Amino acid sequence: MAAPLGLPSLDVPTPIPPVAPRAASATDRDTALALDIFRYTPVPTIVLDPSLLVVDVSDSYCRVSAVLDREQLLGCHLDAFCEKVTLPGLASSRNAIQLARDTARPHQSLVAHDGRTWSLRTVPIFSHGTLRCFLMELQDATEAHRRQLELEERMYSNETFRILVETVKDYAIFMLDPQGNVATWNAGAQAFKGYTKEEIIGKHFSSFYSQKDRDDGKPERELRDALRDGRVEDEGWRHRKDGSRFWANVVITTVYKGDVLLGYSKVTRDLTERKQAESELIAAYEESSKLKSEFLANMSHEIRTPMHGMLSALTLLLDTHLNPEQLELARVIEESGEVLLQVINDILDYSKLASGSFSISHDIISVPDIVQSVFRAQQKSCHVHLESNLDPQLPKAAEGDSLRYRQIVQNLLSNAVKFTETGYVRISATLQLEDAEAFTILTEVVDSGIGIPASASGSLFTPFTQFDNSATKKYKGTGLGLSICKSLAELMGGNIGFRPNPEGVGSIFWFTAKLKKVKQIAQLEVLQEKLEKLSCPSPKMPLREIELAAVDKRVLLAEDNPINQKVMLKTLARLGFNKVDLASDGREAVRLSMHTTPPYDLILMDINMPILDGVQATREIRKAGLHIPIIAMTANALKGQKESYIAKGMTAYIAKPVDRNLFVKLLLNCLKREEPG
Repeated sequence: MAAPLGLPSLDVPTPIPPVAPRAASATDRDTALALDIFRYTPVPTIVLDPSLLVVDVSDSYCRVSAVLDREQLLGCHLDAFCEKVTLPGLASSRNAIQLARDTARPHQSLVAHDGRTWSLRTVPIFSHGTLRCFLMELQDATEAHRRQLELEERMYSNETFRILVETVKDYAIFMLDPQGNVATWNAGAQAFKGYTKEEIIGKHFSSFYSQKDRDDGKPERELRDALRDGRVEDEGWRHRKDGSRFWANVVITTVYKGDVLLGYSKVTRDLTERKQAESELIAAYEESSKLKSEFLANMSHEIRTPMHGMLSALTLLLDTHLNPEQLELARVIEESGEVLLQVINDILDYSKLASGSFSISHDIISVPDIVQSVFRAQQKSCHVHLESNLDPQLPKAAEGDSLRYRQIVQNLLSNAVKFTETGYVRISATLQLEDAEAFTILTEVVDSGIGIPASASGSLFTPFTQFDNSATKKYKGTGLGLSICKSLAELMGGNIGFRPNPEGVGSIFWFTAKLKKVKQIAQLEVLQEKLEKLSCPSPKMPLREIELAAVDKRVLLAEDNPINQKVMLKTLARLGFNKVDLASDGREAVRLSMHTTPPYDLILMDINMPILDGVQATREIRKAGLHIPIIAMTANALKGQKESYIAKGMTAYIAKPVDRNLFVKLLLNCLKREEPG
């Protein structure tokens, strides 16, 4: 049975018979040599006479075609020969023979057989114009054909890529030489930049950059970065031939052949429309943020104004003689009002923190005093055992925001008390770290309360998240407190966290804050003075003091809300002020201030009023040379507004709803300013 076509040739050729005896003629020797050539050629060959009878077959062909008996092939016609052998292409070789006879030239063709490619060469042999025979040579061209196909494919791909690069118009794609000069140019580059190929090739690519970028060495720096990293990407303004500019995304990539740098490929996209869309989006966001801030300010004012009337009237009501049931109901209203006010403050704080417009003040503060103050306030209404533990190494004075530090401590402590029905709540503050510049204070609140489910611990500090959101939940709140505390702690250079109480029940909430060291003795003295001013005497002392200070004092109340007018007039009368005038708008407040004799000792100025607002009225009063203490008494309670009003000429600020104790202290401070000496 014949072996498969393409069987490799034997390495050892068939031995050549001995040369004919010397006595043979030269013709015999030539004939024997010719026969040897055809038989022993390493190229598989058959010889056909003009009538296509097989005259000779090479041994190499027999090996390739796996023919065991060469003699059986000699004398066969080509058609019969094709039936006996597996030589590829012979079945379709008549056309090749005809072409070779007609042209008297060799004809070569490729044929495929059993997954391989063969080259069939048909050579016509003529002598004196007469066809003597045909030589048909067969060679395995599989590898050569494969390489040829790969070369053609690469050439096709390269040509296709070249055409694509040259014709694409959405990208500027071109080459730079190693020095950064333009070496190629495509239609997209011409459309983007306005230069023709003849105008730009050979010029340095820095022509596309602004003068500032060229002065800063940006083009050269990008080539250096590309050499170092293999690739560099940049976005920025690029310039066209006519001087106009467009926002471009540029990618520069090094191109090597072996170890030799050929240059750089440069791909540029015009992103001007995207840049414009981004700018419009940013502008829209900023406008939205501005509108949100304005809405928050209006919301604060509109909610606080009626709350001021309600809570101030409630304070007056609590001063009257109520029976036990009435007193209990009044206390319920007071407590509900305080909760509502805290909810409003939380929402406003969160909104300012989320918009990034929240800032931390830098005052001289005492951490032990803050913690103890919150602790004492909580003790008054606490139903569980309350403990405090202060590290003796805590600094007596440091630079920080006392209001926001107090806010975190108060939130964590009140939460612990709220969620602990029996047992204890313990607050501790320790000096965690100290360096040359700052103290890091760790404050922990430990409770034996209901604890935090493991499933909820990961979202404790996420805004608007509560671990009990059921309709029957026992503990109410907005879910903003811990989120606000987290933001405030981070603003103070610290962090916040939670872990279960190791005693088995309850929670431990902790936060850290980084407070700068106070480096000047004068600042310590300022602190001491502030602490003395903020010292809290018994509740009766300030009321008695204000009653004495109010004697014969003239006060102007500038307030447009009728309810708040009634409440504030009654409050002032209760504090001992019996000479109070009323202005219902800013213009009337200015007129009364300028024409009342003797002049007022104090002006309580609402901000949002008709005709002239409180700020405009204050400016008019100050322009007239009057230095009367003016207290801004307003429902505008966003952070930073106090400083803004004082900078505009007001003496002090208090937010509505007005806390009476704070109001009394503020009145005393302002009236003392007017006393001689």
